Amino acid sequence: MVVEEDLESEKKEIIRRYRRLLRKAKPVLKDGDAKLIKKAFYTSMEAHSGMRRRSGEPYIFHPLEVAEICISEIGLGTTSIIAALLHDVVEDTDYELDDIERLFGKKVAVIIDGLTKISGVFDQGSSQQAENFRKMLLTLSDDVRVILIKLADRLHNMRTLESMPRNKQLKIANETIYLYAPLAHRLGLYAFKSELEDLYLKYSEPEVYNDISGKINETKDSRNKFIRNFIRPIKDKLNSLNVEYEIKGRPKSIHSIWNKMKKQNVPFDEVYDLFAVRIILNVPYKDEKALCWQVYSLVTDYYQPNPDRLRDWISIPKANGYESLHTTVMSDTGQWVEVQVRTTRMDEIAEKGYAAHWKYKDGKSSDETGLEMWIGKVREILEQNNGNAIEFVDDFRSNLYSDEVFVFTPKGDLKTLPQGATALDFAFDIHTEIGEHCLGAKVNQKLVPLNFELKNGDQVEILTSSKQKPNESWLQYVVSSKAKSKIKDALKEERKVFIDEGREIVKRKLKQLKIEYKQTVLEEIAHYFNVKSPADLLYLVGTGKIDHSLIKSFVKADYKVSKTNADVQGAKDVEEKLSRVRKTDSDLLLLGEDLDIIDYKFAKCCNPIAGDDVFGFVTVSDGIKIHRTTCPNAAELLSNYGYRIIKAKWASSRKHSFEATLSIIGTDRLGLVSDVSNIISEELKVNMRSLSINTEGGIFEGIIRLYVEDTSHLDTLVKKLEKVTGVVKVSRTN
Repeated sequence: MVVEEDLESEKKEIIRRYRRLLRKAKPVLKDGDAKLIKKAFYTSMEAHSGMRRRSGEPYIFHPLEVAEICISEIGLGTTSIIAALLHDVVEDTDYELDDIERLFGKKVAVIIDGLTKISGVFDQGSSQQAENFRKMLLTLSDDVRVILIKLADRLHNMRTLESMPRNKQLKIANETIYLYAPLAHRLGLYAFKSELEDLYLKYSEPEVYNDISGKINETKDSRNKFIRNFIRPIKDKLNSLNVEYEIKGRPKSIHSIWNKMKKQNVPFDEVYDLFAVRIILNVPYKDEKALCWQVYSLVTDYYQPNPDRLRDWISIPKANGYESLHTTVMSDTGQWVEVQVRTTRMDEIAEKGYAAHWKYKDGKSSDETGLEMWIGKVREILEQNNGNAIEFVDDFRSNLYSDEVFVFTPKGDLKTLPQGATALDFAFDIHTEIGEHCLGAKVNQKLVPLNFELKNGDQVEILTSSKQKPNESWLQYVVSSKAKSKIKDALKEERKVFIDEGREIVKRKLKQLKIEYKQTVLEEIAHYFNVKSPADLLYLVGTGKIDHSLIKSFVKADYKVSKTNADVQGAKDVEEKLSRVRKTDSDLLLLGEDLDIIDYKFAKCCNPIAGDDVFGFVTVSDGIKIHRTTCPNAAELLSNYGYRIIKAKWASSRKHSFEATLSIIGTDRLGLVSDVSNIISEELKVNMRSLSINTEGGIFEGIIRLYVEDTSHLDTLVKKLEKVTGVVKVSRTN
């Protein structure tokens, strides 16, 4: 009886959510749209019938929520709502793409195809996630809505991540910060980007997240009072303009505050612009620019601006369509406050990105916007990219967050390039052939080399020669995805020729030595010469950088690749081996107990110690490495190499020593070093590996390397050291 009641209340809740979706969609619906949405809803409900999410909720809640995010937070229309309702149907149920096309038409089917993950087996060297991401981006050529719906899907998954096991939380959160937050940023979805970043922090570093969010809540009343006092004099002046306006005061996102704390190495209280005041004007398009500057003038008449912090994205918008005027001013209480001046149109584009940008395009200039130009460039990169998916994702990602630099051609045409772009980037941006034959450039009439970094306002003329061709060092000279991938293409062609030559040489040499030419032998030779892969080995032999006669020394050395983990190819193998040896279902790697079953090492990039949140990573040739979840490399490893990640935790019965590094800063005084070393070795009986202290102008900075048992042991030590007279700050470094 209770079960029936529960099912009945669930049905009511599903219908309530469906009706809420229709209400929110009402402003964009045309004739017949409501019927199509109803059809999609019932198709999805039937397809997912009986399915539940990890939280125990009916699965249909997820597509309904994703559709609602699409309409209310991005502003997409009927086609997107239908696609969002059906986005998991082909992947998770018996429905085929042909069924979707028959029921809802070609357009919806194309979007669903882009949203459906690739199925099939991948080579150990490739990453399913990178392949999925590349496939999703390929749909940009057909329909940008695929990515917008994917972002809505990811946002809802992040909002409901609580019910997932810890290892899944880490993987999804790191994938989000690595790929999806930068993508939301580039598509101008700032509200999405901030929420995705905050949710990443919530799951990757919960203590940091809770600490900052607690402090933001604690300071809410005093912050609101401060903002009221700050805007009072500006309001009086704004009223005299006789325009409709709205003023919002809001704290910076938790993730951006955390970033500033790390970058500036300061506590929460010392982050100087913790919040921003936004002035939004409701004015006609033709008056926007003049009125924004007028309001800027009113603000800076009353408050002193920081001249280095003026950002004018109204005259030249960002590549993702973002327009706003930012300045940082000094308040009466001695606090810096960021003031953003924009119009209602600009604010909607900043919050809802691409969809809002299209809504406002009608009747405006027919010129291509920065966002359309960027999407055009992405299509170009995708169409000619056929290399390794992970390499592609890294290149692509590096261009998502970067700011722009604005430069001019000799005829005065404006070109937008990523920050840090060089003369060579500019050459490839104009045309691939001009890039490949680029000798140098004239910037503002002066001759400069290929790697000359361009600045805003530079006028660039490219010099070419038919004899010039790309070489390996060019990859160090460029930052744009297009230039990188074109240079790699040219090098691949040349490299292919050398690899073929190298293959013939190695085959002949092995034949003479009576050794069979096969992949495992090539891998062993590559390992012997400390070369990354067999392809690299063949290339180096082909170019003569490795003399083929040296292969004989490999045979003499009777060299074999270490077999310690030869039977361990990926996470699955490790988990199976652990379960098999223990004769239990547990596939968790217990650090401190399992060394006899599986060999592992601690990663040097983050030096984990007992008590740290960690995961295992199966490397190609160096066994299993244990990393902290906050390691600088964690996002990339967890995003791109899911099949090599192992769940790991510390065994409670450990008694080991781990190396940790502390940074210590303070004011110098006589006997300070002696006090510090006494606490370490006498009071806490900690073994110190090294202590180096530099003193300048009465300030000292030191690095201490020592051995501790676990994180609580380290915390006790840090607290003791902070109490030493003169010590200002003690922090753990990787």
